[in-house]
Amino acid sequence: MGDSYDEECDYLFKAVLVGDSAVGKSNLLSRFAKNEFRLDSKPTIGVEFAYRNIKVGDKMIKAQVWDTAGQERFRAITSSYYRGALGALLVYDITRQATFESLKKWLHELREFGSSDMVIVLVGNKVDLEIAREVEKEDGKSLAELEGLCFMETSALENLNVEEAFLQMITKIHEITSQKSLEAKQNETPKGTLQGGKEIINISINEEVSATKQTPCCSY
Repeated sequence: MGDSYDEECDYLFKAVLVGDSAVGKSNLLSRFAKNEFRLDSKPTIGVEFAYRNIKVGDKMIKAQVWDTAGQERFRAITSSYYRGALGALLVYDITRQATFESLKKWLHELREFGSSDMVIVLVGNKVDLEIAREVEKEDGKSLAELEGLCFMETSALENLNVEEAFLQMITKIHEITSQKSLEAKQNETPKGTLQGGKEIINISINEEVSATKQTPCCSY
């Protein structure tokens, strides 16, 4: 048996993690990809990424998630990696108001360099530190509603809602991509023609894909 990296997949989706330094992006990714958490996690330099296969309906999706450095001096390096990303987790730390204030800046960057149809999940991380909370849950919800984002609060330390945040993003990307594929078939396939074989949609990191439909996400 091969490992999950080699397992056959129907779709390859690229997504990115963005937000200020030390909001927990790397630990969110390590929880999702390997179910690991490191208290001594070092700042990400440039860009790192991980894979994980997820079953959505009857389709196997390989999620390729990029962890982008939050430090200001690396932002020029990471901007090129937004191209081809169909989803993003926009992360802030609920115990640091400044990381919440930075979200508008990160949203501007996502929308400047990413697809206009990118699925964005706003994530308030570190809810295990509730006693030190500086950003109320309602503030996160309000911003998400204003900007048309999905919203969820998480704890990478306690593994709370981490899986759910990634799955919400991946499922929404799958819905949009499936709709795009269906409309393309309807436009290109003559009536009465039977389609055979399996469809593989491989979205490379340098290919920008725009979806034709976007439906609202749920908030938690």
